[in-house]
Amino acid sequence: MVSVLQETHREEGPVKREAETRASQPQVKEGRQPPEAEKAPTAPPAPRQLPSLDKRRLEAFTSKSKLSYNTKFAIPDFKVGILDSLVGLSDELGKLDSCAESLIRRMAQSVVEVMEDSKGKAQEHLLANGVDLTSFVTHSEWDMAKYPAKQPLVSVVDTIAKQLAQIETDLKSRLAAYNTLKTNLENLEKKSMGNLFTRTLSDIVSKEDFVLDSEYLVTLLVIVPKPNYSQWQKTYESLSDMVVPRSTKLITEDKEGGLFTVTLFRKVIEDFKSKARENKFTVCEFYYDEKEIKREREEMARLLSDKKQQYGPLLRWLKVNFSEAFIAWIHIKALRVFVESVLRYGLPVNFQAVLLQPHKKSSAKRLREVLNSVFGHLDEVAATSILDASVEIPGLQLSNQDYFPYVYFHIDLSLLD
Repeated sequence: MVSVLQETHREEGPVKREAETRASQPQVKEGRQPPEAEKAPTAPPAPRQLPSLDKRRLEAFTSKSKLSYNTKFAIPDFKVGILDSLVGLSDELGKLDSCAESLIRRMAQSVVEVMEDSKGKAQEHLLANGVDLTSFVTHSEWDMAKYPAKQPLVSVVDTIAKQLAQIETDLKSRLAAYNTLKTNLENLEKKSMGNLFTRTLSDIVSKEDFVLDSEYLVTLLVIVPKPNYSQWQKTYESLSDMVVPRSTKLITEDKEGGLFTVTLFRKVIEDFKSKARENKFTVCEFYYDEKEIKREREEMARLLSDKKQQYGPLLRWLKVNFSEAFIAWIHIKALRVFVESVLRYGLPVNFQAVLLQPHKKSSAKRLREVLNSVFGHLDEVAATSILDASVEIPGLQLSNQDYFPYVYFHIDLSLLD
């Protein structure tokens, strides 16, 4: 699972925050400089790094004990603005986070559906900037060109929201067109599947099997059960008057029966059908129409061609825009970590985000215990209040059971599970 931990220190003591993500998982942690460093009047703001003691303890308890693989998660210096405005922004980011994750999951599933027989290779197309998702998250950097950090936070969030909304609109449009084409093709293909009673017969018969353009004669198709072949051969000529002798021919058969032709005079069609039913012979409601058969074949060829032409561009669009949406989602995580840190711990902003990737799913619980023991001192009052289910913490989207002495968010990279 991938977690982002942020730790912030105020002058009266250290504080920490985390955000987590789940999949092949990193976690991020943030720490604050000692009070002396903050008070130095001539020194620039302290760099965002975990206090050396906490950093050594984190590595000792997590990385070296093989609980997790830890990497730094870069978050730029944003323009904070008015703290009150961050409360509303926190709520908006929570909703945007959910929408973004939902979108990338739908796009991942769309790749699987579009690839059909090659769906086992779908994961190869689910990349971010050309690399696998875990590698991207553990080496991600803020895209200053696309999302300028010097802009107000509201503007950055609005840019990401509009980008994701456009991708979602295009996704719906492209998938609707492709799925309509796919459905029409499947409906035509279904007609050529099944037994003789349910499938179309136009792709089985040929012009030579019928007497055509005759004012008096007509050729019928009859389905005969396999055990009744002999009976058919002996009786078909006598089922009605005016049946052409020796006019029957077996065209094709399946495991249940065979398709036979028989030629007779038009005026005895109904009588022949009635007698055929009495003998368990089924007369098909099929009349050879060369123009209709040609139209169906051309329609099938057109749909196959259209699907083939749309397949490549659609898959490429999904691949490119999945990457864009995923990158935007990780930027949303970074924004949430920053905003929640400021809301919980106030100013000045001073923290370090770290991704913690548990080596095993079973080690997550132990990792959580270690993190709480190492960083519980960062917010002892809050840690104690976790026990009180009635406690509500303004500005936080987390339920009480998800509240820790650090900021924590979860990133699930298992998009196809």
